[in-house]
Amino acid sequence: MGIINSSILIIDDNQQIRESLELFLGRHFSSIKSLPSTNNLISTLDNQRFDLILLDMNLSPGKHSGNEGIFWLREILKRDKDAVIILITAYGKVELAVNGIKEGAFDFLLKPWDNQKLLSTIKAGIKLRRSRNELNELKDQKHILNNPLESENNYLQSVSQEMKAVDSIIDKVAITDANILILGENGTGKEVVASEIHRKSDRSKQIFMSVDLSSLTESLFESELFGYKKGAFTDAKEDRAGKIEASHKGTLFLDEIGNLPMHLQSKLLTVLQTKTITRIGSSNQKKIDFRLICATNKPLNSLIQENLFREDLLFRINTVQIDVPNLKSRKADILSLCNHFIQSYSHKYNKLNISISKSAITRLENYSWPGNIRELKHSIERAVILSDKKVLSPEDFALSDIPSNHENLDVLNLTELEKIAIKKAIKKAGGNMSKAAESLGISRTTLYFKISKYGL
Repeated sequence: MGIINSSILIIDDNQQIRESLELFLGRHFSSIKSLPSTNNLISTLDNQRFDLILLDMNLSPGKHSGNEGIFWLREILKRDKDAVIILITAYGKVELAVNGIKEGAFDFLLKPWDNQKLLSTIKAGIKLRRSRNELNELKDQKHILNNPLESENNYLQSVSQEMKAVDSIIDKVAITDANILILGENGTGKEVVASEIHRKSDRSKQIFMSVDLSSLTESLFESELFGYKKGAFTDAKEDRAGKIEASHKGTLFLDEIGNLPMHLQSKLLTVLQTKTITRIGSSNQKKIDFRLICATNKPLNSLIQENLFREDLLFRINTVQIDVPNLKSRKADILSLCNHFIQSYSHKYNKLNISISKSAITRLENYSWPGNIRELKHSIERAVILSDKKVLSPEDFALSDIPSNHENLDVLNLTELEKIAIKKAIKKAGGNMSKAAESLGISRTTLYFKISKYGL
């Protein structure tokens, strides 16, 4: 049987025992480290994580109580509650063994031991450690994945030639692990493209971790992406995996990659080169395996010229580039998208059997859609909420473009000013009613009320 890829730490004051264990275990495991005392134990544990620890219970000459071992067992578990520790001693008592197990030790061995018994015990301990690691990864992913994609976004409504070309690229790249860069205007469905790549990949049963970099403040970038160790800063009350680490074995989608600060671009580049992650406040490196997909609406080449984006990072993230067309250029998809969103929102708001008229579709197809699919989606949601009819008509959609000279009109009527402000907010938000309401300083419900009131 080959060498098992695992790290083991031996703590024993007897040099002969340490050398004997190093020689025997070195034939079976990839990394063996030993310490003659606990003087450097804490710094060693801070710098490296071990799959299993062999801890002598009596580290001082003349002491046989085992209290030292129990003390350091507790100290190790304070720093790593999932540590797998095997206690070893030449002075074995059943009571001491029971106390050690109660305190959290995995097992208890007496000197001298049988090598095959030692080997089988260590293998069982390493198996337990790996199971704990896998469980923690699942917990981290569950904790971080608090904004899962809506089911309606997991399906691409593509009948236009423009999107069929995108679909073709998706099929080709999904089966690879190549880094993908998705370009397109706001609201074109870049995240949908990313999730479709993930769905068709070998990682489809693993996590799809989506991170909107435009929503993170400067102070949150590093902790959110890279995680942190307890005590790394004031509010770090527990160890926390970052979103990069939580994407282990799955797909990491970094939306609006152009917003990433330069100093973190360098750190991300290191992660991509080494496939390791280091949490804030820790020196331990952890191997991670993930597939990276990035997206942006920003001209990255221009940002490079302005020294706002690293050219070497751009090379790393765009092995394949996918350009997502805007909705204006793929109007053949509007009908299928409308039917899809109507079905989704009629079910959500319990207004079943709603359809849309041909005249309404014609109006939607003739609209410029500055907010792209996101604007269409919110327009459909608004129409479903406000309409009392089973068939949506053109009047159910507030799609009038704002004349550019409105900004210069000498309007003093408060009602007209409010209408202009609402239209401008909706246009600026690309049809995203939540963002429009936020920019106006009102709730989304109030915004819908005013839209209905003014017939916008």
